[in-house]
Amino acid sequence: MNNIKLSNGVMMPQIGYGVYQVTPDECERCVSDALEVGYRMIDTAQAYANEDGVGRAWKKSGIDRKNIFLVTKIWISNYGYEKAKASIDASLRRLQTDYIDLMLLHQPFCDRYGAYRALEEAYKEGKLRSIGVSNFYPDHLIDLASNVDVKPMVNQVETHVFCQQHAAKKYMDELDCRIMSWGPLAEGRNNFFRNELLAGIGLKYGKSVPQVALRWLYQRGVIIIPKSTHRERMAQNIDILDFTLTDDEMALIATLDTGKSLFFDHHDGEVTKMFMGWR
Repeated sequence: MNNIKLSNGVMMPQIGYGVYQVTPDECERCVSDALEVGYRMIDTAQAYANEDGVGRAWKKSGIDRKNIFLVTKIWISNYGYEKAKASIDASLRRLQTDYIDLMLLHQPFCDRYGAYRALEEAYKEGKLRSIGVSNFYPDHLIDLASNVDVKPMVNQVETHVFCQQHAAKKYMDELDCRIMSWGPLAEGRNNFFRNELLAGIGLKYGKSVPQVALRWLYQRGVIIIPKSTHRERMAQNIDILDFTLTDDEMALIATLDTGKSLFFDHHDGEVTKMFMGWR
């Protein structure tokens, strides 16, 4: 499996397992299954309320901590320097570890500058191996990166065949910031699993629609964290290393881009009001 080199030299697995919408009751079992089928990066967040399950699962796995890459995120209710600082320590306790491999700011709202200062401090203290952001559009990312000491090393944004983030990735590349996808399977929206183009390409390689879509992201250098609660699908989602899409196939899949989110626009006033209600 390929690793992505972050701007500070840290090597991050390009394929991981995401636990968004995995219930606290199921999380330990799901992460245990994911580790057993070969995942070595786990992506969680304070807002998912399942960091404890991730911590229990990796602890019970018997896998050396240095071989597991843990990612989590600070929620906006914990923004501001003091709250964010305390929340980092709380995440460390829940994850049962003395360092987190990558910690992100989850949303570009509220006191993100104070929260990011806490990330920078924890990074310099060795509590965090790398830091970054999530859901930061180019204007948010450029603004933050221009006013901090340690530039974001990763930006996790909605990225899939229908929302390909070409323009956003250009700015990330300029800032030496790696693109990480949430929703790499579009959560099944836009009739994803029945997409005729992806299915047709999959027939050539004996691969499913999700495997073709994930391989397309993988070949673009995107970090991916597909989620499933079913062990067999976890195994399928990681089984994308034995085939390579041609340049023509990559270009055909690029035509699926709608250029917009299938979920929500962080520049929309109503979306901002929604997030303010989740503080």
